[in-house]
This record gives sequence, structure tokens and C-alpha cells, in this order.
Amino acid sequence: MKKTLVFLVSLFLLAACSVIAQHSSIQKGHQYCCEKKSSHEGVPDLALLSPNSPRHSYDVLNYSMELDLMNNYSSPYPASFTASIIIEFRIDTALNSINLNAVNSSLVIDSVRMAGTSFSHDANILTVTLDRTYLPGEIAEVKIYYRHNNVNDGAIYVSGGFLFTDCEPEGARKWFPCWDKPSDKATVEIKAKVPQNVKLGSNGRMQDSIPGTNSVTYHWISRDPVATYLVVLTSKVNYLLDIVNWTNPNTGEVVPIRFYYNPTESPYYIESIIGEMTTFFSDRFGDHPFEKNGFATLNNQFVWGGMENQTLTSLCPGCWSEWLVAHEYAHQWFGDMITCATWADIFLNEGFATWSEAHWTEYSAGYNAYKDEMEGNAAYYFSQNPGWPISDPSWAVSTPENSILFNYAITYMKASCVLHQLRYVLGDSTYFAAIRSYATDTVDFKYQSATIADFKTKIETVTGQELDWFFDSWIYTANHPTYKNVYQIKAVENEKWQVTFTARQQQAALNYWQMPLELKINFVNLTDTIIRMFNSYNGQIFTFLFDHQPANLVFDPNNEILLKQGNTIVSDEEAIREPVAATVSPSPFSNHTVLRYHLDRPSSLKIELLDLSGRCVLQKTIATQSSGSHEMNIGGDDLKPGVYYLRFESGETRQVFRIVRQ
Repeated sequence: MKKTLVFLVSLFLLAACSVIAQHSSIQKGHQYCCEKKSSHEGVPDLALLSPNSPRHSYDVLNYSMELDLMNNYSSPYPASFTASIIIEFRIDTALNSINLNAVNSSLVIDSVRMAGTSFSHDANILTVTLDRTYLPGEIAEVKIYYRHNNVNDGAIYVSGGFLFTDCEPEGARKWFPCWDKPSDKATVEIKAKVPQNVKLGSNGRMQDSIPGTNSVTYHWISRDPVATYLVVLTSKVNYLLDIVNWTNPNTGEVVPIRFYYNPTESPYYIESIIGEMTTFFSDRFGDHPFEKNGFATLNNQFVWGGMENQTLTSLCPGCWSEWLVAHEYAHQWFGDMITCATWADIFLNEGFATWSEAHWTEYSAGYNAYKDEMEGNAAYYFSQNPGWPISDPSWAVSTPENSILFNYAITYMKASCVLHQLRYVLGDSTYFAAIRSYATDTVDFKYQSATIADFKTKIETVTGQELDWFFDSWIYTANHPTYKNVYQIKAVENEKWQVTFTARQQQAALNYWQMPLELKINFVNLTDTIIRMFNSYNGQIFTFLFDHQPANLVFDPNNEILLKQGNTIVSDEEAIREPVAATVSPSPFSNHTVLRYHLDRPSSLKIELLDLSGRCVLQKTIATQSSGSHEMNIGGDDLKPGVYYLRFESGETRQVFRIVRQ
């Protein structure tokens, strides 16, 4: 969308709001979740994708697996097993072969069944040559017989009577051939043969458990599409199992919530509150999305916190923490029901789950406790900020290391604070309505994938607001603003008092963080008031007149802009000089755009045009330019289409404009 041009204005606004905030150091569920990852309404047409999800030459519709796990539960606990899989897929682009992800060191492909087919398995890619050329819209399937090697590959874990999987971000390809991308979701059917003393859970509903002479075959079917990294096997000899039924108050549907646990553990407190938690998240984000849900504690091979496998969350041994369960349970809406389309969109998973965990705190302990938790998240980010953005477009193509993708300070802490700031920008009623509309959108998102751009567009559609300025700064730009604000209070004629506030940022970054700002004016012998106005550029001046004497000014009194540093001081200057006024238009542009600016005194000038990678593609420096109005043409002939930042500096004034070359 077109971004509003920046102009120099003075605003006179009055508003009122007050919130009390506290601080806390309690370990929360997002910490458990990060420890794991950094260290290691009706179902829509499955061919549909959200507007910006990546397209592929085919869409997988269903994975149907049969696994023989009979030998994995007794010493020496091998990781090897035999299996077969039928992959049903719809053709999107005419093709006569398909590529599947299948890690060579983990999987041995024995044969592929389809008349006239052949296959090759090299460099972790299984290429299946089909029996003919298929046209868009046609549906085909292949059956693959394969074996899993006796290897410790970080996807299949076998020891001491346990067998479980753990696959985020790209581990599914280590235990079954698949198109292992989060945007390509498919239904899943799993039949797993295990010894009689083993309980085995998986995605969806348990269709059947078929006893054999010394075995039982569990048959699980997922009604709803699953991303490959969320497909799960969880099993153990002599697992304990409790089932709590939750009844949807809106539909009357009974949803079983299964609790698998070890003999020395007690999940009873979580069992006692899981119904209330389900109702709470359903009220906020739309009805519980799946026909079943569950939690399972594992063993010490799962040394991390939790993993939100669809309808069966994995937890570390004994980890029946309310905060951990709230975080992972929120993922069933944000991460499982709506899945990040690429790994550049992980904000839509972890940012939402971490914020939702704090929102559960708000429900159970009050707003002050919620704010305390959010301020703790911000404090951790400040102390550990590695200096990269929440989303890097390159992650959509090349998945980064887990220590980057699941960085606790960025992917969890900063991301959750960004959602709080969006709540502040929109206001509670609009924010919650927009989030619910996103989560219940059956056309583009529910049971599908989404990109951050999709989410932004949805929020803009619901609210009627253009939010490029918010997402560009808080999602796609590293670091945060450092405010160096100044203000003055002085008596003026007619027994009036004037407060002048100048919003200044002094950070070494391309971006200027535009935000609505709140100022608390404390008066002498009078109740204070809060003023809210929108700060769109650096050095912007706001002037206010009052009939009563102000005592002082407090910037962002309720700390709603969690991701900020700096200070606000009283200015000793007799007057605060109006900064250089500059505008850029048009944007978007094709042939050229024009930078217009006015200097109230001779000044040096520096102009730079930078692309999204920070590379300077145009630079102009003027040692001294005369006062008055000036124009400069920025040509588009040598620029590739895309987003650029125009940085304008004159004296102490710095402005940054986002412009688009069509």
C-alpha cells in the first residue's frame, strides 16, 4: 500500500489513559519453548494458499503411512524401522516427475510403486519419475517403501522404552519422504504397529487400535491439514494416559484432550484448568480448531521445553507448567491452525504464542500482571539483543541456524512486545477484533499458512488503517528507537502556559520509528492529563496551551512503547528550533521522484538512497547550501523495482523516507 508522506506539523490533542506496571523475573513458558528450538468452521480446499504463500509445482493432499515399530522398545533400542507411505498430490504445473525431501543418511528407499515409474535418491532429494506428464488440476499418488536407519538424526528418538519424533524446522524429511515446507499442509493418516504394552499417540483422532498376537496397531487420522514439521509420533512402554473432555459451549462438540505422562509425574493441575484455558483461547481466537488435542511428557532425550505438534504437544519430563502449557496451547491456533508460510514468517508462530501466554496471565491474574510480564520480555530483549530483525526475507529461501531462527531475544521476546505495541496502536477493541478476524478467516488463513505480509493486509482490511510504517520498523528493521526528547514549559500572555515537546531519536539505524506518543502533563494543584499524538518524523515539535500551570511532562507514562530506550529532559534552550522540512513525492514512482526541502539557514546536506540490504545506490553531499526552498530529482531508470530508503541529513536533522520504485 502507498505510504503517507511525512510533513512537519504541530498537533493539539487531548486524551486520557493510565496503567500501572510492575516487574517480574518468573520463568515463563516461552523460555521452555525456546530452549528446545534454539538448541536443536469447515476445512477449505487444500489447494488454496494465503495470498503471499509460496507456490510449488504440486500440492500434497495427504500422507498415508504404515510403520512397523515392533523392535524399537526393547534393548538395545534401535532407531531402525520399516515403513511405507502413499503420497497423494494435486498438480499445479505440468510435470512428469516430482522431488521429495528425504535425507540419505536417515532413509533408504527400497522401491516406488506407480506404473512405469523410476526414482533416484541423491543429495537428500528423492526424485520420482511419473508414468506420464500430468496437467494442472490432476491428482496422482505414489507409494514408497522405505527404511529408517539406526542413526541418531535429531528427528527420531529411541531409548528406554520411548520412541518419539521432533521435527521443527526441517526434521520430517528424516523419518518420511515428504515435501518438507511449512506452507504445504496435508492431511495425515498413520498406522503404527507396536508391542501390546506400548501406547502411541499422533495427530488427529484415534480411528482404531487393532490388537494382534503380541502387538497393537494404532490408527490415527488427521481431519485437518498438518505442516510436515508438526507431524508427530509419541509412544512409550506403560505410558499413563488421562483424558479430559471439553465441550464447546457454542457447538456442543466434545473435544477429548489426552494427557500422556510418566509414572512419577502429576498432570492433575493442568488437567483441572485445561477446560478453562480452552474456553478462554476459543473466546479470543475462535473455536478450538481440532477434533482432539493433547500433551505428552517425554524423557531426557527431549532436553528442551515444548514442541507444539498439531493436536499432541511434546513436553519435557515433569514439565506440567501452566505457562509452558499456555504457550504451547496457543500454538494450536497460531502455528498449527495457521502456520507460518516460510521460516521468514516465524513471528506468526512464536510472537503470537509468547504474547498469548502473557494474555493468559492477564486473564488469570489481571492486566498489571500481564504488563509486568511484557516489560520483563522487553528487558530480556534489551539485555540480549543480537542486532537482527524479527524477519529476514532471505530466511524464506535459506533456513537459518536454529540459534538464529529461534533466538530467544528476537523471535520470542521482541516479537511478543511488537504485538503489545500493535495492541497499543489499534486500541483493545480494534486489536482483539482484528486478531480474531485473522484467526477465523476460512478463505485465506484457517487451516492454511500465512506470511507476515498476509497478516498485515488482513489487519489493515479489518481496521481501515495503513500499517506499512509499523511493520517496516518493528518487524523488518533491526534494533529499536533511542529517544532523546526535550520539552519546555513557559508562561505566555493572557495567563496561559505553553508546553513545547520535541520528539527526537538518536540511534544508528536507517529507520525512524514512527509511533503514536503519549505525554502525561502534571499540573500544579490540578489533576494530570494524558495527550496522545502521532509522531511521524525526527525532530517533530508539538505545542500545547493550558489555562493552568504545568509542573512537568512524562513521556510514554504507561510504557506502552516497550521497545524503546533513551530519556526525556527539560530543555535549557530559550527556543527549540524548527527542523528542516522535507518531503518526497510521488511514491510509488517509475521515472523519477522529487525530494523537496526548505533550509531556514545555510547548512550542509547529505542525501543517500539505500536498498533493503542497506547498500547505498545513490549519494550526494553538499558542503554548504543556501537557505530557502530546494528540489532534487531522484531518477528511477537505474533502479530495480522495489523498496528503498531515502536518508536526508542537514545539520542535526535526519529524516528517512520509505519510497517504492515500480
